[in-house]
Amino acid sequence: MRWAEAMMPVRMQRVAIVAPSAVLRETLLLVADAGCVEVDRIEDAAPGPAGRRLRRLPAAPRQPAALSDALPDLDRLEREARLDLLAGEAQVEERAASAVHRGEVAALAGWCPADRVAGLAEALAVTGGGLVPLRAPRGVDPPTLLRDRGPLRRAFSPLVRTYGTAPYRDLDPTWPAGIAYVVMFGLMFGDVGHGVLLLLAALVLRSGRPRRLARLRPVWPFLAGAGLCGALAGVAFGEFFGPTGVLPVLWLSPLDRPGRLLAAGVGLGGVLLVLAHVAGGVNRWREGGLARALYATSGVAGLALFLGLGAVGGGAYLRSPGLVAGGAALLLAGLGLAGAGLFGASAGGAGGVLQTAVELFDAVLRLFANTVSFSRLAAFGLTHAALGQVVWRGTAALAGHGSWGMPAAALLFAVGTALTFTLEALVAGIQALRLEYYELFSRVFQSLGRPFRPWHVPVLRTEVPR
Repeated sequence: MRWAEAMMPVRMQRVAIVAPSAVLRETLLLVADAGCVEVDRIEDAAPGPAGRRLRRLPAAPRQPAALSDALPDLDRLEREARLDLLAGEAQVEERAASAVHRGEVAALAGWCPADRVAGLAEALAVTGGGLVPLRAPRGVDPPTLLRDRGPLRRAFSPLVRTYGTAPYRDLDPTWPAGIAYVVMFGLMFGDVGHGVLLLLAALVLRSGRPRRLARLRPVWPFLAGAGLCGALAGVAFGEFFGPTGVLPVLWLSPLDRPGRLLAAGVGLGGVLLVLAHVAGGVNRWREGGLARALYATSGVAGLALFLGLGAVGGGAYLRSPGLVAGGAALLLAGLGLAGAGLFGASAGGAGGVLQTAVELFDAVLRLFANTVSFSRLAAFGLTHAALGQVVWRGTAALAGHGSWGMPAAALLFAVGTALTFTLEALVAGIQALRLEYYELFSRVFQSLGRPFRPWHVPVLRTEVPR
């Protein structure tokens, strides 16, 4: 698969399921068993015979729906309380009721991944049915299906799905979002010992044990990535379960050079914001063409504003008139583009000018606030280092108090490490998520799409007695 395709949602095809009315059920069974078509249906359709029987049965634990490959005796299913088969038949009835009939032919519309159309069409031909590609209706975006092949993509995908569904025309941010998250987490959780603990936890999840945590097994690469980044940051900081002196400081000690760490956090945030604006510009272009990409504050206009502000600030700090002049020109270009876009979206007139001025001021202020917000990467990294230092100093102090000192020191180190690890893992996880969603995704996405929900009901090949 080319990298460009890997950065896009799965391509969808509008299709029509066509079959002779006499074999509509058999055709729908094949569609349900394949589980790759989202079938359009009438939401308020009256329940059919299976649906009415299902409603008459007393409440019971929910069972997954299933279908019989032979036409079942609904009365027998009701007597035997086969909720699974009744639920499956009720779903078939709902789809069949949504079909359009022309003579002896029935048809339903839906969406299907483009790479599954040919295979499903061949399967439906067995019943005399078919799957016909259609032109997508104007003004209707296809549902979004993000790719989930590979353990890393499956581990990172919940990060995007928790925020919402990416629009069909937008980029799939799964890979960049996952990498950005674990890097930010690692900077706030910089400790080799704690990172190794996360790596061990990831290996435990990968093993599938304990069984009650087996459902979390797909996220083990995500946890391993966070642990690895935390360990690498710990190597740079010289932290191993705190400032124990086991490792040398390769870059800086957070508590000794807080200003430099703060600058690094803001600098990393600036790089991530630039990448978010680039992704936002691509998305705006795919959503509405070049004009939308140019004038959007989450696109080229916003990127020019951000780079211009950065260049002016950097030039003033470095006392470089040329950099200040270039930044000012870029800033004015960004203000012009963003102002034109905002005014075009307003009602015009004096009110439109005032609205544009207010929104431009808000856009510049948010850029500054969003950049400064990344200082929390350093702030929570400092908190992590300070807690580790408190635990280690207490441990070292107790260790010198005779025979009882060593056991007390070991107990303090174990309890303190456990508390610090738990607290900081929770804080770093939440803060990295907050930065991801509020500072980055707010520029990548301007709206949300709708998820692809294929109709899937397994077909039981054992015939139900009539």
